[in-house]
Amino acid sequence: MGKLFDWFDSRFAVKAPHRRFFERSIPPNLNYTYCFGGIAFTYFLILVLSGLLLSIFYVPSEKEAYKSVVMITNDIPFGWLIRGVHKWSASLFIIFIILHAIRVFVSKAYRPPRELNWVIGTSIFVIAMASGFTGYLLPWDQKAYWATEVGTSMVGTIPLIGKSLMYMIGGGSEVTGTTLIRFFSLHVLFLPLMIGILLWLHFHIVKRQGISTNL
Repeated sequence: MGKLFDWFDSRFAVKAPHRRFFERSIPPNLNYTYCFGGIAFTYFLILVLSGLLLSIFYVPSEKEAYKSVVMITNDIPFGWLIRGVHKWSASLFIIFIILHAIRVFVSKAYRPPRELNWVIGTSIFVIAMASGFTGYLLPWDQKAYWATEVGTSMVGTIPLIGKSLMYMIGGGSEVTGTTLIRFFSLHVLFLPLMIGILLWLHFHIVKRQGISTNL
């Protein structure tokens, strides 16, 4: 256990004293590609804020979901803008995570002792994709319904655990109101909370280990 903790501490530095947030050394040869991670984080904050505003009026009900989206778009002041910001921020969030991952890969910042942070970053990307998938169903229109039907059916093809996983995520073999409620819960509660925790870990490791610019 001692060796395991020493390995973990060499990556996460839990025993070292905390410095102030802005007390860190910045390598002199940084460029704008090192901003991709911060831009992705900014879009995450925009998603949280715009999502909170949308949740005030959205109704996660089989009968009312589509009507509430139409009301947000057409009747709520600046509702169309908030919904558009949320939609485009989600796409840009994914894009800048990918660009950030490419920069990390090119600069070989995934190598020890930073491999744990690479795993955390990859996990954030997977959860972000899952968040986008669950959010796609929430407008509850024909396009969202059939896209989710295809997506959940693909999950059902996973060997051994596919059927169980499909029932756990969607509440059955077909997309129903139960699926909508579960996707809404995942989209606004569980997945953002998981991303938030992983982002804290991600930033903490960067703060402890510094920015890698080794090629």
